[in-house]
Amino acid sequence: MEMSGRTMRRQVLLFFSLLSLTSVLGQVSYSIPEEMAKGSLIGNIALDLGLDRKRLTSGKARIFTGDSAEYIELNRERGVLLIKEKIDREALCGQTTPCALHFQVILENPMEFYTVVVEITDINDNTPVFEKSDMKFKISESAVIGAKFLLERAIDPDVGMNSLQSYFLTKTDNFVLNSRGDGTKHVEMVLQKPLDREKREHISLILTAVDGGEPQLSGTMHILITVLDANDNPPVCSKPEYKASVTENAPVGTVITTVRATDIDKGSNGKVTYMISKSGAASLFKIDAENGVLTLDGNVDYEKRRLYELDVQVSDQGGLSDACKVIVDVTDTNDNPPSINVMSKSNTVSENMKPGTVVTMLNIQDPDANENGKVMCVLNENIPFAIKTSTNNFFTVVTDSDLDRETASEYNITVTCSDEGVPSLSSSVTLTLQISDVNDNAPVFERSSYEAYIVENNTPGLSIFTVRARDADWNQNARVSYILEDFSVNGVPVSSYVSVSADSGVIHAVRSFDYEQIKDFQFRVKAQDGGSPPLSSNVTVKMLIQDQNDNPPQVLYPVQTGGSLVAEMVPRSADVGYLVTKVVAVDVDSGQNAWLSYKLQKATDRALFEVGLQNGEIRTIRQVTDKDAVKQRLTVTVEDNGQPSRSATVIVNVAVADSFPEVLSEFTDFTQDKEYNDNLTFYLVLALAVVSFLFITCLVVIISVKIYRWRQSRILYHSNLPVIPYYPPRYSDTLGTGTLQHVYNYEVCRTTDSRKSDCKFGRAGSQNVLIMDPSSTGTMQHFHFTLHFDYSQKFPLHFNSNLSFFTCTMYCFSSSSGGGNGCAVYKLFFIEKFQNMKLIFYSAVWHCVALQLV
Repeated sequence: MEMSGRTMRRQVLLFFSLLSLTSVLGQVSYSIPEEMAKGSLIGNIALDLGLDRKRLTSGKARIFTGDSAEYIELNRERGVLLIKEKIDREALCGQTTPCALHFQVILENPMEFYTVVVEITDINDNTPVFEKSDMKFKISESAVIGAKFLLERAIDPDVGMNSLQSYFLTKTDNFVLNSRGDGTKHVEMVLQKPLDREKREHISLILTAVDGGEPQLSGTMHILITVLDANDNPPVCSKPEYKASVTENAPVGTVITTVRATDIDKGSNGKVTYMISKSGAASLFKIDAENGVLTLDGNVDYEKRRLYELDVQVSDQGGLSDACKVIVDVTDTNDNPPSINVMSKSNTVSENMKPGTVVTMLNIQDPDANENGKVMCVLNENIPFAIKTSTNNFFTVVTDSDLDRETASEYNITVTCSDEGVPSLSSSVTLTLQISDVNDNAPVFERSSYEAYIVENNTPGLSIFTVRARDADWNQNARVSYILEDFSVNGVPVSSYVSVSADSGVIHAVRSFDYEQIKDFQFRVKAQDGGSPPLSSNVTVKMLIQDQNDNPPQVLYPVQTGGSLVAEMVPRSADVGYLVTKVVAVDVDSGQNAWLSYKLQKATDRALFEVGLQNGEIRTIRQVTDKDAVKQRLTVTVEDNGQPSRSATVIVNVAVADSFPEVLSEFTDFTQDKEYNDNLTFYLVLALAVVSFLFITCLVVIISVKIYRWRQSRILYHSNLPVIPYYPPRYSDTLGTGTLQHVYNYEVCRTTDSRKSDCKFGRAGSQNVLIMDPSSTGTMQHFHFTLHFDYSQKFPLHFNSNLSFFTCTMYCFSSSSGGGNGCAVYKLFFIEKFQNMKLIFYSAVWHCVALQLV
């Protein structure tokens, strides 16, 4: 064993001398003796391959041995190869030399493999053994010198010097040993001295077979010779060696060849019989004892053994014999399909893998020879993979183009391998490969933009509508979240208007909307997936507020006040269709909710007046007569077209008279309620008080006007035209929701004959006045006085204007016909536009009344 250890070390050093070359080629070789103990060191594979031991651990290094038994194991931590199971070279390789284990070391991440060859050297662990313990011969005493007797050869499974080397025969005068060929496979006993049955009938010899190992081992066989009488011509083979061939898998009984031998003796001494030595693989063959026909008696396999050598012995009846050799060559047939062994494979591969990435390593084996053993492999069609050969019998499946999980998330790769035999044999294996997802698709909204509608006065938190986005990725990469992007609407963050559910994309109203404040707005919603890094896309959402009929009409003119009275004057000479006044109203709603209609609800005389349904104009429908009451009270209803509709009511007082004094005489009656009509004394006292107050007031005003005119004569307005109050006809809907233009006041000039009325539009914000001459022939006298009214207190409804006072200027006239002096009724029509209200107008009419001066 010490000698075997030194031999092993010498062989390892011999292979290490070639290591630098083989490691570069990805191959390393070792040589070890057989029967090494389990756990024995073979070699430092990490050092010999130039690998870091950490690489063996991180790459999950392992051994792939194919169909061979696993005798070798890899210690990753130490980076060495160890004996896993005790190796018997004879059981592994038989007589084949050299005997070697071929396997591969596989690494992953990235995939690599190296070829390792471990040669198993023989040790002398087997003794030469004879198949028979004894052998008997019957030899005629007449056998000639030089007659040969084939002896059973010994079998030693060892090889090389440890195999059978020589034979030794017990020393005898009659026989010597003669070896043919290499001296070990064929041994003969040669008669060197004639036998004499009379001297010695039985001869016992010992045949010893010796190998060349250290120490030498030997085996023995007992030879028993019986000397027969007279047969002095042995049979002779026609040729010493026969050659024949047989195809593998040939049926039993196939004739291989015929061995021929002759014996010149006659009779029974010349009859030859044939026999095959039962050593080796002779059990696969059979020879006819009488005619020497050699046939197949079993199944031969080219992949197991390609050549058979048979020893045929021919004998006559007298015991003489001869021997010859039959060499049978086994020819190959294509009887083995390729064997596909998966060395390493990936079950999952990312979709962003580059083309050329190895996903599977295959080892293909076909034990057939020549063309029958050449293998080509292909993959099934229409898949983004290809198969390439790396070295002999090794193939790799690689990606051939870009992968897309959204197109195909799984591939069944069928590898089909075929040899080149006739007919060709093939085998296949199907590999399942999952494609893992990469976040390469951004969410996509179902629409390029959205429009949503919501009715005003909604409940906060109301679900308006839903935005949806799809992501073609999978799992977390396809999980979409919705985010409301930062945006401002009229300087206010959009988050104070709407919110979006991160999971469902439902848009909720944060506040209650008012169409009159905001009609529409837009914002952006971002859809973001859960990938790393996340991908996102945006969509614009336009929100349209729909109007509700939540605002009743508002009457701008005539203004209804608690302490003032406005009376429209109609001359008794007015014709049919005479324009008395116009009810002006607005509705801050929109659309049909702002379409206003006017109806006469009540009237003192319904046969005298009518109201325009669309324009609110109050006109006479017949000729005014003297019988008509001076005072007329009209109740007009303004109604919008909403569902349900809303309305407002206004009272219009109309005075039917031809002169101002006539109106004045009836004026006080308009201001009293019916509950006071039965108290005439109260009316008289009240009228006297009013007249007295107005008289004194007029005196003060006239004096003030005179002083003012004297100081401001250059800026006074002079006109020789008689005037009559008249309201402008240009009542227009400025934006579809109102009924008047954006002006502040009007300057109205009117004559006593309303049919000759004219209208002059004044500048915005000016203090123009309305002037009236009570007589048609009077000349205009200028009495100027100013009355100051607190506008904010008079009309506090929604008032926040900067203008808190206005001035009503009254002019009085003297009559050229001697009718006396007096002051007429003047009207100032004023519209204030509030800065903080959109398209909402308010109007106010103030009446300055002066009594006739005495």
